Amino acid sequence: MRRLLWVLVSGLSGLIIWLALFFIRPLPLPHTPYAFELSNGLGLRAVAQQLVQKGVLTEPWTFTWVGRILGEQSHLKAGSYEWTQPLTGWQILRQMARGEGDAWQVQIIEGTTFAQLRTLLAQQPNLRQDSAGLSDIAVMAHLGAVGQRPEGWFFPDTYFYNPGESDWNILERAYRAMNERLAQIWATRDPDLALTDPYQALILASLIEKETANREERARIAAVFLNRLRLDMRLQTDPTVIYGLGADYDGHLHHRDLHRDNAYNTYTRNGLPPTPIALPGAAALRAAVHPLAVSDLFFVARGDGTHQFSTTLEAHQLAVQRYQIKRADRP
Repeated sequence: MRRLLWVLVSGLSGLIIWLALFFIRPLPLPHTPYAFELSNGLGLRAVAQQLVQKGVLTEPWTFTWVGRILGEQSHLKAGSYEWTQPLTGWQILRQMARGEGDAWQVQIIEGTTFAQLRTLLAQQPNLRQDSAGLSDIAVMAHLGAVGQRPEGWFFPDTYFYNPGESDWNILERAYRAMNERLAQIWATRDPDLALTDPYQALILASLIEKETANREERARIAAVFLNRLRLDMRLQTDPTVIYGLGADYDGHLHHRDLHRDNAYNTYTRNGLPPTPIALPGAAALRAAVHPLAVSDLFFVARGDGTHQFSTTLEAHQLAVQRYQIKRADRP
């Protein structure tokens, strides 16, 4: 009995010491700083084995066993974990369970086109390119929007992702975010707004986004476009012409381009273009449904990031003479 008791006490003491070391003994890192990439879908045992292979852990069993006892077997968060000093096994497990690693991020800028968005995603490190090679129509079908044109439908924002994550996750989140934001903003629209549905607001917001980055001017530019629509005047906005030119745009907008008719040329066609021409942000969306109460019909760039607004053609022509022709002729 004494021998059995001694064995039990010794075994329990060894177990306590073994666990104590896991919680209090810093593990020697192969080098500092040391980065460890935790991919999506890995369980405790697989992570522990990788840490052993990298020379961080000496054996995988303690990490796996403690993680299971604490119920963390399905809670490890993918990410990039960088350690500048030795940590205990418990500290490493806790960091991964809490997701305290550095996630990657991709920033979608307001005014980006959908084609530019796809290029941006294709350039992201550690992002799985599952949508590569698919047409725009196929991308939208995958998102549950069969037959819908993609331009405008992805909300500009900063999206975080974990190493090995699919590009579909970002596309789905951006698409869902735009649908939600557009619905929320449309619900607050002015009662006398001269737009019939949220999609028209999305189109108008994209024009506003491409015309100005000045937050003080967005609602006034919205008013100009809406005033023109009420009077059945052509919008005559250069960004739509540039969008319609596509690959033919050489970086300069020529007079001849204004007369090249296509569905997006608002110099040759009345009304809004058939789709948005970029991805608008929340400020442009709000401006589209809350235009300023002014009678302006024209605006021209001053060359400093702001615009000169006019209510008459005569005043507009004077503004063009002052701010455009004297500065530089259109090529």
